[in-house]
Amino acid sequence: MSARRSPEPTSTFEYRLAQEALNLRQQAKGMPLGIRRTELLRKAQQIDAAGEVNKWLTSPGLQPPS
Repeated sequence: MSARRSPEPTSTFEYRLAQEALNLRQQAKGMPLGIRRTELLRKAQQIDAAGEVNKWLTSPGLQPPS
C-alpha cells in the first residue's frame, strides 16, 4: 500500500491569503449593512494582518532572539 502524498501547493501562502481577503470583500460588497457584512470585512482585515505578519516572519532580515 503506497503512502498518500498531499498535493503540492500551486500558489504561495501570501497569495492564497490575499485571494481569500479579496473574496470576503467581494461577498461583503453585495450585502446590506449589518452584522454579517461587518464580520466578513473584519475577517478580511485579519487575513491582511496575517499576511503582513507572515511577510515579517519570513523576511531574511529577521534575527533570532539572543
